[in-house]
Amino acid sequence: MASLLSRVSCAAEKLALRSPLKVVSAVSPACVSVNQKRGLAVHEHVSMSLLKDAGVPVPKFGVANNAAEAKQIALDIDSNDLVVKAQVLAGGRGKGHFAGGAKGGVRLVYSPEEVEEASAGMIGDFLITKQTGAEGRICNTVMVTERKYTRKEFYIAFMNERSFNGPVCIASSEGGVNIEEVAEKNPDAIVKFPIDVVKGLDMAGAKEIATAIGINAKKVDEVAQILLNLYDLFLTKDASMVEINPFAEDSNGNFVCLDAKLKFDDNAEFRQKAVFDQRDWSQEDQREVEAANFNLNYIALDGDIGCMVNGAGLAMATMDIINLHGGSPANFLDVGGGATADQVKEAFKIITSDPKVNALLVNIFGGIMRCDVIAEGIIAAARELNLMTPIVVRLQGTMVDEAKVLIASAGLKILPVNDLEEAARLAVKLSKIVEIAKEAHVSIKFGAGPDGGIVPL
Repeated sequence: MASLLSRVSCAAEKLALRSPLKVVSAVSPACVSVNQKRGLAVHEHVSMSLLKDAGVPVPKFGVANNAAEAKQIALDIDSNDLVVKAQVLAGGRGKGHFAGGAKGGVRLVYSPEEVEEASAGMIGDFLITKQTGAEGRICNTVMVTERKYTRKEFYIAFMNERSFNGPVCIASSEGGVNIEEVAEKNPDAIVKFPIDVVKGLDMAGAKEIATAIGINAKKVDEVAQILLNLYDLFLTKDASMVEINPFAEDSNGNFVCLDAKLKFDDNAEFRQKAVFDQRDWSQEDQREVEAANFNLNYIALDGDIGCMVNGAGLAMATMDIINLHGGSPANFLDVGGGATADQVKEAFKIITSDPKVNALLVNIFGGIMRCDVIAEGIIAAARELNLMTPIVVRLQGTMVDEAKVLIASAGLKILPVNDLEEAARLAVKLSKIVEIAKEAHVSIKFGAGPDGGIVPL
């Protein structure tokens, strides 16, 4: 499990911009498990709207699709202390830069005209941060908000956590900074409050949290009510996380949520349609979006060996053995136990759309999943896509003999291997051959050798 975490950390950041599991693991010795799921992350302006509707204090704000709209929002806010925030699902926006040259995805400005200018440099351009990679991520909208001057900043989050067997509130007296850094450098500044999922959070518990992070005694009741509103939002919207960073006391002594990240479990989509309708698909890896459309579990990685496996455990083992033999997986793809031939074909399309993929390794254990169905999908994909990428196939289980007959009679350059270790070793070798050919700008094809195996032609 630890090996999986180290391999997919980059991919995890694409799906979850700042994982609360890191905080929990830093403050608790309990084991943190990884579950295969897709979570909805929404833009900051969506989070702020949900907070406002829940009775949680937020600054005045508006969202704009163009510079003229942004200027009008600034005029409506009627303040000369304003902030323009690029609505991009990535951390580190303030330190990022745009492909067109504009600096910073969070800009402090002092007039409607400056709001208009800043917005023009953001909207329609790609914001590049440490989390987006060199290609950046498109900014389609900006949020214009009033600037608040703070006396003190805190961190508050509600999340579901297996190690607590239910909801937990993570809070800190040190907000406005990366909470993972606080957990590492000053773990005593972070407090955790498990919540009985049946009883819920009551006023006494909310006051205990407020007091523990150093809220002034005169303001404890006010902050406790905000905490209750946040927890109610967490429950009623089926959120997997509600994170406020910073939760601040402004110069007038009022408490306000200055930044928020809300995430929702996709399993709740059927009863949270209003929330899920605000999903911004342009912010997600298009291969992952396409995989979701076909009910495939796909995460893009940085390697060069495409993997198609059924079952999360077998997928992790497959990636491990590829690494063991000196290779690097290009993706995590689980077709599940009930995939059809069409789904397998679409899985191949998604995997081979990655230009880094030099070889394909299919590892299927046929229990519920029939091997002949997988074989039909592989053959259809190879023919339709005219695949030149070498394919190593290891099938075991239900209808495996029928699957081998289908592959053998297809007349395609597909290499069946019975042993997983041998399959992984072969996939790594083929990938390295293809990589060398690419570097030398040499076209390479694979054909059948005298022993029936695949060899370079």
